[in-house]
Amino acid sequence: MDKIRELKTTSRWIDWAKTLTIFAILYCFLVSIGMIGSAFKGLGGGFAKELIQSEAGPLIGLFIGILVTSLVQSSSTTTSLVVGMVAAGTFGQDPKIAVAAAIPYIMGANIGTSITNTIVALGHIVNKNEFRRAFAASIIHDFFNVIAVIILFPLQLKFGFISKSANWLAEMVVGSGTLTFKSPVKMVTKPTVSAIEDFFKLQNIMDYNWLLLIVAFGILFFSLKYLTKLIRSLIMERLEAFFDTHIFKTAARAMFFGVFITIMVQSSSITTSLIIPLAGAGVLHLRQIFPYTLGANIGTTVTALLASLVSGTLAPLAVAFGHLVFNIYGILIIWPVKKIRDIPLRLSQWFAELAIQNRIIPIIYILVVFFIIPLGLIFLVR
Repeated sequence: MDKIRELKTTSRWIDWAKTLTIFAILYCFLVSIGMIGSAFKGLGGGFAKELIQSEAGPLIGLFIGILVTSLVQSSSTTTSLVVGMVAAGTFGQDPKIAVAAAIPYIMGANIGTSITNTIVALGHIVNKNEFRRAFAASIIHDFFNVIAVIILFPLQLKFGFISKSANWLAEMVVGSGTLTFKSPVKMVTKPTVSAIEDFFKLQNIMDYNWLLLIVAFGILFFSLKYLTKLIRSLIMERLEAFFDTHIFKTAARAMFFGVFITIMVQSSSITTSLIIPLAGAGVLHLRQIFPYTLGANIGTTVTALLASLVSGTLAPLAVAFGHLVFNIYGILIIWPVKKIRDIPLRLSQWFAELAIQNRIIPIIYILVVFFIIPLGLIFLVR
């Protein structure tokens, strides 16, 4: 009996140690995402600002939105820049025309924001089965956003229904009090990210952002490797049961948690990246992840909405509402129809199978979709 008690106590202590280690590694994982974002902003932030401040037609505006968001690793940053442009009168003085001109940038930002979780999935590239699951979980977000744009972009150009809905909502809300909310995740991780960034700056390296990016990828791969192992060894069965009976029990519940968690952490990149290790470990399945990512799409619009309330003017608020309306319309059009809803699922599964046959494909995919095509079209058309 004493031996059994001893074994139980030892097992309990091991579980506690593993749990604390999971939190420590999870912190490193979140710091690495912050470092990647900071490095990308340092490398392409100035160029991104120039791009988004230049006049462009709707199609080029769409690709500028993709490229800028890929460079700064944040759809909220892109939306905030567009809000600033509208407030400054870059798109003209007529609020309705300005909002209509800004909507394509917002659509592009929605596609560009999914780059982060796709990069995170590369952390599983050494393990075939983990990578298949993780990569499929990351690109389902990409495929949904691309399909939403393919459907809604021409409809917006023809009828302007997104910008009209956004203007109507803004007219109802103008005059509301200002609200602010700070992301607890960013509050915890930002000091560490800033400290690492300052350390590299002090080394007098010509372009420290590249070094910051390399170190960030090193931390990311290390975090994912051990996070997946610990999750699998410690709480695989219990965690899977918890998700099945609570958070991911129904699609509606998963979508709600996607919205709620993204509002809390103020970043869809963090929300969607957090589930990639769980997908890699086999805790979550693609059909559970899909509605959760759609919720993250809605949740990420709250940051710009809160920021735009500061101005108290119609056009900037309407742009922020445009982001929200676009995501809601996308879900309402795609999700209820099973044949359309299954397209992102099938495409992500097919592409994940393709990716494990040749591991260079995901890297080429990231470079081509998020950088080469947008950059090439921007310069070609202009």
